[in-house]
Amino acid sequence: MGIEKEATLLLVDDEVNILNALRRLLRPLGCRVFVAESGAAGLEILAKEKVDLVISDMRMPQMSGAQFLEEVRRLYPEVMRILLTGYSDMSSTVAAINRGEIYRYISKPWEDNDVLLAVKHSLEKRFLVLEKIRLEELTRRQNQELKELNAGLEAKVAERTEEIRRANVSLESANRKLKENFLTSLKVFSSLIELRGGGLSGHSRRVAEHGRRLALQMGLSASEVQDILFAGLLHDIGKIGLPDNVIAKPVTRLNAEERVEMAKHPKTGQAALMSMEDLKNAAAYIRSHHERFDGLGYPDGLQGLAIPLGARILAVANEYDGLVQGTILPKQLSASDACNFLLEGKGRRYDPQVVDAFIAMLGLQTESRTQTREMKVGVDALRPRMILSRDLMAGDGFLLLSKDYVLDESLIEQIRGYQESTGKELGIFVRIQGD
Repeated sequence: MGIEKEATLLLVDDEVNILNALRRLLRPLGCRVFVAESGAAGLEILAKEKVDLVISDMRMPQMSGAQFLEEVRRLYPEVMRILLTGYSDMSSTVAAINRGEIYRYISKPWEDNDVLLAVKHSLEKRFLVLEKIRLEELTRRQNQELKELNAGLEAKVAERTEEIRRANVSLESANRKLKENFLTSLKVFSSLIELRGGGLSGHSRRVAEHGRRLALQMGLSASEVQDILFAGLLHDIGKIGLPDNVIAKPVTRLNAEERVEMAKHPKTGQAALMSMEDLKNAAAYIRSHHERFDGLGYPDGLQGLAIPLGARILAVANEYDGLVQGTILPKQLSASDACNFLLEGKGRRYDPQVVDAFIAMLGLQTESRTQTREMKVGVDALRPRMILSRDLMAGDGFLLLSKDYVLDESLIEQIRGYQESTGKELGIFVRIQGD
């Protein structure tokens, strides 16, 4: 019959024949049935057994059905309650319904089908209530488990996040240490050439620092600044195979053969770094740091913006330090004179924008010079005491004599001999004196 087989009923009546009649009527439902002949006896059974439905007569001695069901409601509110009553007890029945919260009442004499339907409906409602309670409890437990699971998950997420944070900190520290070690290695590497002594001592580090500051001054990215720093440290690495006497000479005192050897060092420097992917850009700057803005530099004769910006920056930083240290000209220049030398080379030797940024970075006051009056002359027209108005350049881009050099007989003979040995006419510009 369904849920009725799982139900437990309590029948309460002081008349045994009524109890027997109800028991026979309900037997087909398969319920478990208890009987009691008084309200007190019914309460004793309820105290011992789990009952789903109570059917009680209204008129009983000592404790009426209304009183009994009211007590059942108080002690066992979840138990369904049905009252059997006569037509003459309607006023008492209404009061019992209100006080005992009775689900149904059945008038005597009853119709068997009415009783069976009332029992079935009562049990259905009873089990619906129980199912609701069970589902609510299940939901409560599942919510609690979910809450605990979420709390555990949050704790695990927090723990994992902390592990990842610590791992990131460790990786950042390791990367920082690796970069520091790499930079230290480059400094040591660049120091190998400086062990040769002379004007090279400390040169690479100063060029690297000037280049780094200049790159920052011009607003370059962090990676570009780093590449220029690396290039500055290693820009002379190609000189490591040159003889000491060549390295020690100012550039303007090199002979033709020595200039040819010196001109190889940018390519040699790039080739030495070819296998190091992290130094690819720096190696390109090293190759081009002796290119000139007017296209007369070496090794590739690049002109203007075709020269990598890093190389244009490196060229200014390198030549400034060379001018101050006396490795380019036969004499050392002051910082101010070196800046003026750079300014005079704007647009020819150097990128004007880079020179202006370098001067601004140093914050030095430079001389304001008027436009030089000059003329181009041939070798045969040179005379002692003439003053060069431009740098005297060899065909391969090397500086033979710098601007403002005062010529004498010996220098004129050297210039004439160089032009005859190369077979190429030199472009010589001298100042015009007076009218």
